[in-house]
Amino acid sequence: MTPMMQQYREIKGRYQDAILFFRLGDFYEMFGSDAEVAARALEIALTARDAGAGSKIPMCGIPFHAAEGYIAKLIDKGFKVAICEQVEDPKLTKGIVRRDVVRVISPGTVMEASMLKEKKNNYLVAVTGGVEGYGLAVVDISTGEFRLTETRGDRAQTKILDEVARLSPAEVLLNAELTQVLSDKLIKTTGCVISYITAKEFNFKHAVSLLSSHFATRNLAGFGCQEMELGLTAAGALLQQLQMQSGGSLAHLNKLTPYVLESFMVMDLATRRNLELTKTLREQDKKGSLLGVLDLTHTAMGARLLKQWVEQPLVDFEAIIKRQNLVEALHQDYLLRADLRDALKEIYDLERLLGRIVFGSANAKDLLALLHSLKYLPKIEQLLNNVNPLSSPNPLTELSQQLDTLTDVAELLERAIAQEAPFTLREGNLIKDGFDQKIDELRYISRHGKDWVAALEAKEREKTGIRSLKVGFNKVFGYYLEVTQANLANVPEEYIRKQTLANAERYITPELKEYESKILGAEEKLVTLEYQMFCSVREQVGNRAHGIQHTATVLAQLDVLSSLAEVAVRNNYVKPKINTGSTIQICEGRHPVVEKVLEEEFFVPNDTELDNSTARLVIITGPNMAGKSTYMRQVALLVLMAQMGSFIPAANAQIGLVDRIFTRVGASDDLSTGQSTFMVEMNEVANILNNATEQSLIILDEIGRGTATYDGLSIAWSVAEYIHNEKRIGAKTLFATHYHELTELGDMLPGVCNFRVAVKEQGENIVFLRKIVEGSADRSYGIQVARLAGLPQEVINRAKVILHSLESQESSGKAKREISTAADFEQLSFALVEDQHDPNEQKVLERLQQIELNQLTPLAALNLLAELKLQLKQV
Repeated sequence: MTPMMQQYREIKGRYQDAILFFRLGDFYEMFGSDAEVAARALEIALTARDAGAGSKIPMCGIPFHAAEGYIAKLIDKGFKVAICEQVEDPKLTKGIVRRDVVRVISPGTVMEASMLKEKKNNYLVAVTGGVEGYGLAVVDISTGEFRLTETRGDRAQTKILDEVARLSPAEVLLNAELTQVLSDKLIKTTGCVISYITAKEFNFKHAVSLLSSHFATRNLAGFGCQEMELGLTAAGALLQQLQMQSGGSLAHLNKLTPYVLESFMVMDLATRRNLELTKTLREQDKKGSLLGVLDLTHTAMGARLLKQWVEQPLVDFEAIIKRQNLVEALHQDYLLRADLRDALKEIYDLERLLGRIVFGSANAKDLLALLHSLKYLPKIEQLLNNVNPLSSPNPLTELSQQLDTLTDVAELLERAIAQEAPFTLREGNLIKDGFDQKIDELRYISRHGKDWVAALEAKEREKTGIRSLKVGFNKVFGYYLEVTQANLANVPEEYIRKQTLANAERYITPELKEYESKILGAEEKLVTLEYQMFCSVREQVGNRAHGIQHTATVLAQLDVLSSLAEVAVRNNYVKPKINTGSTIQICEGRHPVVEKVLEEEFFVPNDTELDNSTARLVIITGPNMAGKSTYMRQVALLVLMAQMGSFIPAANAQIGLVDRIFTRVGASDDLSTGQSTFMVEMNEVANILNNATEQSLIILDEIGRGTATYDGLSIAWSVAEYIHNEKRIGAKTLFATHYHELTELGDMLPGVCNFRVAVKEQGENIVFLRKIVEGSADRSYGIQVARLAGLPQEVINRAKVILHSLESQESSGKAKREISTAADFEQLSFALVEDQHDPNEQKVLERLQQIELNQLTPLAALNLLAELKLQLKQV
């Protein structure tokens, strides 16, 4: 094996789980299986290289200056990339150049702006635990966010899976000793990349030591998480992995924030999906979701924070009121809101700019973007301080006081960084004139070297009186003063002879030699010095990380608050009254998303009243497409919006705090785990019944429709009773159903109310009025809805006949049969009548209707048909 391949194999042996980018000159090369995988993924040519002893090894390569695009493709496909650089100057090295991995890039450790979605966090999550519970830590290395939590108890695994799904991380670090079931569930629910690390790296004592060392604290008491052993274990494993992979400073991870899952409104994965909070079910896109309606933010920081607020509504009364008051202050003051939003348009992504600055990957354009943003901070501070709210004190004062205008950073960048600085850092022209004396001198020499030489020549001629004296240059001697033989007597004593020619002598002087070294190395030295000075300035800015992060947090909040205020004004939202009671009263509520997408139809508002006593369980009946699902989701979304501090689409509202929202909506198979539609439905119902409390809001849209009629009705009835029972749950519930029998619960249980969706019949057609009114529906209008959907008329007519038959049996007190048997038998009887063309066919039909069909076996039915056929022939 060649020395270079030996070096490659040794380094690759330490990074088996990554594709190794091995630097060779101006290329990154990949070998062996890495080359085969990368060539397919990147769609580049696969070649081979001599590996020694006459063997060949697969090889492919990419230009180093274009590496970022290729790395992005690999990361997007879930691969890790280890960047192996030359760590010594090839010019100064004899033999093979020393190389080492300087950074490992995985989906969760990306810093490059081109690889990140600006309005979405790029989370790396670590999960550990087992029987006693689970710990979770999450970091966004691009913004500096670092948090941890833990959960214990019977449902700990479900809770932690729901939290990972909410975070939607790019990558999850998982204890390799945890069960395969957990990793399978994580992949299924999040689709993220799973990276396994050993149990040794999930060690509590080591985690505490590592975290304390990183934060330069004696312990972790100051962060308020010293008792969260499982969470700290995960956080330590996460930090260790970042330190191993990053290759840059992690100083912007300067705070560890603990949080408790129950500090926010609890919503499981099914609820988030069904309510389409941040993306739609079909398109998986923000447009058409609640976030799509509420997001009028101007900064990437604000967009990310708004997404967090939507996914984590508050349950603390004081915190909600505080947010509401901030939104209200901006809602009431048009000029303030407009000026603030105009200023926020000029703010770049300070969180990610700072991340790259501290990490050491920020270029001059990043620093100029930071400078541009900082120039608007004094204006924003002034706007916040000049608010004239209707009531005192000014609710925005606290945010104003937290805003660091960072004037020292702005002044440094203004003096240091050239406005036309290039993207790359090795081309020079980074530092402004006047910032550094040495740079100015080198830049002057570089720009005016010829002028200096001409000036020196004129000066020496005047000084010596030798009119033919000239300054020359060659590669051997450098710069020199040339004097002809006729003028040698006038040469000053300080001239030093360097070379003798036939007709002249060449001299140097200390001044010329000194300037020669400056001129010859000025360009190279200038580039090097500018780079060093740029790094120094970048480091000084990074030292203000805490202040920049704090300001970024304030600006993100202002962006979200002004966005919510602007949405409220544009869409005619009102401020709901929050209370700690159990009553939810909404007058003329509207669905925030549906009302925006309606083009030709006016959205019909509806009232809602729920409490934990007389209106605990509301049963809603009515046809499909009439608006039951829209109405129920609307109530859930309005409660959620109220508890995140937003105004809501309604005439007025009173919202009693809800601790969690559950939804059971729609039907779908889970083919990956072999679960039927009904099994998925029952799993979701089980989760609700096992976790809901009396403070919860439950949305049930059809239960039991995936099984036989009586089984489904029985389950739906029992579930309704269980939820209504105060000793079991007693939660506020909206229950939509086509089982009209459930409406009888309104006469049996004190907290059950019946409501229906009003429709208007026009002959065989129906008009959906979209209005929720008191009472119960006696029909589902399924056949009419099927006709509207475009089913063939033959199918519609046949369905009417079957429906009439089934309703006749029910009204006469006869038991129901399986639909398939009734349909087959009736179809055969109609065929018999049509074949005979008998004028007495009505009599045959009457005879069929008199027969108790439920008592007939298929064989008996055939015998009956034969008998009828014989009777027809006799007639």
